[in-house]
Amino acid sequence: MSTHFYRFALGAHHPQRSRLLEGLLARADGCSAVMDWRRDAFGAIAPKSTCMPGVGAAALYADRGAVDDASVFMATPVHYVAEMNNVRLPQDGILSLLPAEAAALAVDFNRVWNDAGIRMLAGRDAGLFCAIDAALDAMTRDPEDVLDRHIESYLPSGAAAPRLRQLMSEVEMWLFEHAVNRTRLSAGAAAVNGLWLWGGGPALRSLPAVDGWAVGEDPFFRAFAAQPERFRAQGSGWTARAPSSSGVAVIAAVPGTDAWRDVESRWLERSVADLTSGRIARLDLSAGNRVFSVGPRWKWRLWRRRRPWWESFA
Repeated sequence: MSTHFYRFALGAHHPQRSRLLEGLLARADGCSAVMDWRRDAFGAIAPKSTCMPGVGAAALYADRGAVDDASVFMATPVHYVAEMNNVRLPQDGILSLLPAEAAALAVDFNRVWNDAGIRMLAGRDAGLFCAIDAALDAMTRDPEDVLDRHIESYLPSGAAAPRLRQLMSEVEMWLFEHAVNRTRLSAGAAAVNGLWLWGGGPALRSLPAVDGWAVGEDPFFRAFAAQPERFRAQGSGWTARAPSSSGVAVIAAVPGTDAWRDVESRWLERSVADLTSGRIARLDLSAGNRVFSVGPRWKWRLWRRRRPWWESFA
């Protein structure tokens, strides 16, 4: 049977209550810890035998098709904060670039590293990708997992880690007083003082087939939402879906906010109706490193005290 998987942001300050979400959490069948929520969510829409591609490879393929490089990583612009003995990625340390800024950084990166077997590509939405001519075996972490933490324990590990760490260090020096940063600082924006490399994997010749729908702001699931016919874009970037099919919704909004209430009324309420009617077998609610699973008989479960939703994910 089908599953609807919702991933949402925790936020940092002054959370607001969400009655529907809190009622679902109070009557969930159970809660489990997740190391890689994307892998769990991908399993909801892909056949069991399907190998999950790298985040960077899927996002780049959706953006511009196949490339000749061997491996692809996301290169997320960040602003680190240097402390007495550590370097930290603050809560607001993941940055967004203007398309012109991303294009300028890609051009200059390729000038500096022109003979190193590495190149940078700017996506249509101003995302950056690092494409490498060799297959690299490395474990990396989503920068969202590093927010408000010291970065040392989250840097790449594995056989190719030294090369990636060296590149990330060289990039920091390259970005120091870069022209793009001078422009950003003059406009009151934070400087880009690093590129966080993550989500690596072999470059794709095609995207694997999936059986469900995908919507939202995540670079990996946007790749599948961009597929034709079943995933027709509608205005805000959210897509049409069949009620009985599995799907993944990645929501940038924090529960309780105006943006969340819009998504809740247009999407989550419909998924709850699909669950209650038996059109889907499970509703998964994920944030941070936890996921709560809600079954079709959730309304009949013994009532547990509804508490602020953020306490469930603490």
